[in-house]
Amino acid sequence: MPVHRRTLLGSLAAAPLVGAFPAWAAAPPLAGQAPSFFRYRVGDMQVTAIHDGMAYRGLDGFIPNADPAAVKQALADNFLPTDKMPITFTTLVINTGGKLVLIDTGNGDLGAPTAGKWMANFLAAGFTPDQVDTVIFSHFHGDHINGFRLKDGTAVFPKAEIMVPEAEWAYWTSDNERTRTPGLAGGFDNVKRVFGPVMKDVTTYGWDKEIVPGITSVRADGHTPGHTAFAIVSGTGKLLVMSDVTNNTSIFARHPDWSAVFDQDAAMARATRHRMLDLAATEKMQVSFYHAPFPATGNIVREGDGFRLVPTLWNSQA
Repeated sequence: MPVHRRTLLGSLAAAPLVGAFPAWAAAPPLAGQAPSFFRYRVGDMQVTAIHDGMAYRGLDGFIPNADPAAVKQALADNFLPTDKMPITFTTLVINTGGKLVLIDTGNGDLGAPTAGKWMANFLAAGFTPDQVDTVIFSHFHGDHINGFRLKDGTAVFPKAEIMVPEAEWAYWTSDNERTRTPGLAGGFDNVKRVFGPVMKDVTTYGWDKEIVPGITSVRADGHTPGHTAFAIVSGTGKLLVMSDVTNNTSIFARHPDWSAVFDQDAAMARATRHRMLDLAATEKMQVSFYHAPFPATGNIVREGDGFRLVPTLWNSQA
């Protein structure tokens, strides 16, 4: 017997409210989630995604070149809140076989109350900070670098080699640039706070270079002057690490011409977004995003005049 929409909605309306727990319930509702890490293989390398929680940003001015009504509709179409932009944070740990490498370090203890989960998840995944051989940074926004040095000055990975994009380093350590862009003074000061004590130990890298065996830097500027993506290749396995090519895949992959307020050079960021998403779709490469629903990996397909992330199926086998 077919179930009609009116019958179904009437049945749901008559059902008990979810969250009304009777006295005979076996246990009360619990808070929190399980540790958030996810392992997968790229050829002979093992990649572990480490979740750092999420944050919300107000919509006012967040996408300055889009109609606010269109933004709200895009959020609604993806079953997201229509009054704020959800942004998630996921870093990568790569075991190359010779080194344990981090790409970015999360918010540390300076993010939103709903972020800052990185270290607990990193430890739960079986790692310790002293095991990290190399930390590679994609760019210098606080949600990517603050996990390297906590607000009390503690260095989290004191044994690790530090690798940064040379264009990013040149920009954010320049007194002239700080003077020229006073609105970004907080970012310049934070870079000094994080890297000041170890400036002599920082190694800069250029684009299109194999900076660690199997990990090649990929030019992806626009979001910041030195924003960098990465190609991880091992055997027949390939992973394109998109960093902040999008700030929310559901919105900016589907609408690649929309610009986030964080994009310093909006036109360049849009061009980079199109180029990187087109590359991933054409080559059918697995991708990883810093700001995508956990575990923040999958494949890109073209959809209309934009793109869509098809998430990787959860698999309990690493």
